[in-house]
Amino acid sequence: MDAEIELKLFFQLEQQEALVHLLNSLPHSESKGVKKLINSYFDTPDLQLRKWDMGLRVRNCDGAREQTIKTAGSVIGGIHSRPEFNVAIEQDRPDLVKFPEKIWPELSNISALQNDLTCLFNTNFNRQTWHIYVDDSLVELALDVGNISVNREGETVSEPICELEFELMAGETSALIKLGRIVSEQIPVRLGKASKAQRGYRLAAQASPLSLDALEFIALEPEQDLKQTFIALLSTGLERWQMLEAMILESGVKDDEQAPQLCYRLRACVRLLRCTLEQFNLLNDELAYKFNCIERHLDFIETGLSLVEIVDQNSLLITKLPQEKQLTAATLAKLRGLSIPQLVSKMLDDTCYGGLQLALVELLLEFQAGKRHLDKGLGLQAFADKMQEASWQKIVKLMPDDEDLSSQEYQSFARALDESIFVGVAYGALYPTKARDLFRAPWQDLVLGIRTLAAYRQLAELSESENIDISDWLVNKEQSLLFAMEHSRRSALKNEPYWR
Repeated sequence: MDAEIELKLFFQLEQQEALVHLLNSLPHSESKGVKKLINSYFDTPDLQLRKWDMGLRVRNCDGAREQTIKTAGSVIGGIHSRPEFNVAIEQDRPDLVKFPEKIWPELSNISALQNDLTCLFNTNFNRQTWHIYVDDSLVELALDVGNISVNREGETVSEPICELEFELMAGETSALIKLGRIVSEQIPVRLGKASKAQRGYRLAAQASPLSLDALEFIALEPEQDLKQTFIALLSTGLERWQMLEAMILESGVKDDEQAPQLCYRLRACVRLLRCTLEQFNLLNDELAYKFNCIERHLDFIETGLSLVEIVDQNSLLITKLPQEKQLTAATLAKLRGLSIPQLVSKMLDDTCYGGLQLALVELLLEFQAGKRHLDKGLGLQAFADKMQEASWQKIVKLMPDDEDLSSQEYQSFARALDESIFVGVAYGALYPTKARDLFRAPWQDLVLGIRTLAAYRQLAELSESENIDISDWLVNKEQSLLFAMEHSRRSALKNEPYWR
């Protein structure tokens, strides 16, 4: 048995030549040539292996065949660790009895499993490899370019493979990140969470499309110390970032109503991570620069969400207006005009994107390995109370109950309110549910109100460009909403904070 410890990065095909040149030029780099790998992945029709969190393939390389089964492993940040068993075979179909009996769940019928095996999908790619020494560690880099293919009702469906895998041959796991960061400084890359097998299952429609529920609270336990808390917050944020990124790309990043919401959720993860680093005094200038860089790439989100609010059938914003059809058409045209797919591509092509992901994984691994430490002056509950109170005082200062707020002021405070809610997301699991939810509800309503105010602003611009006069209607709508928001805000400011 081997236990792979590897880092996977995704890149765009047009970066292949630059990547090869970079890897050839690195110190202590030895090229190991190129091989063509033809792989077939097997499972039963009811996906029994997948239910056991196993992956089975047969690989053909230069006429030599090898069957491999990977058992349950883990992905922390971008580091994959998964036990695997490899056996040389002479045929194209795997022979399960050649694997050790101990890998199978108790009472498994391996003979029946063998009879039911079928090939679900194939991955065929060219693999160019290097051995690179990083200090006293040896890393094997594999640059894979090819495709995943599935036969569906006589038609072949495929998607590209452009991956760079860093596998630890000997030494410290930190060598993977160190080498990955060297690459990310010069080539646009991003952390790879999904394996070729996971992507193949989805392409074969044998796995559900990616989905992710909105994050309510991070699972923290009162007995955790601050180091364990930081690791939980950072790893959760990184995992969700990768999932949302994959969902955005899997959806095709269309100019439609889904794209702004998905990008908003991705940005929320990035902001939660930044907020976490600030709380633990770990946000240095380099990291702040990368966070700001990603923020700039995503500054279309507020406009996009406002436009979606206008055409969302559930919001009923313009359904009673006689000009509804004209305004809807103008709104959709403006949404398409944002060119969200191009903006997302531009973000992914910026080295700050993958560079930030890798910097955060490096930080995570340093804490897990005990190379970084936190001040243990406070326990988790006291620390959470302190963070909640500091965040609350910022909101009280921005939104005092003895002053009226305008639409413009509400919109300018949107980010501060978002960040305050993120603090609640981070630590809310530590508090009684009823008191916490009652306190948070009006502030979440205010966030929705701010988005509607922004939608009214967009409607004002759209109606003017379309020569539609709805100014009186807009004024009435905005004033009614502001009145309700002001009442809600003043009531919310009187509520006793649940952490006190």
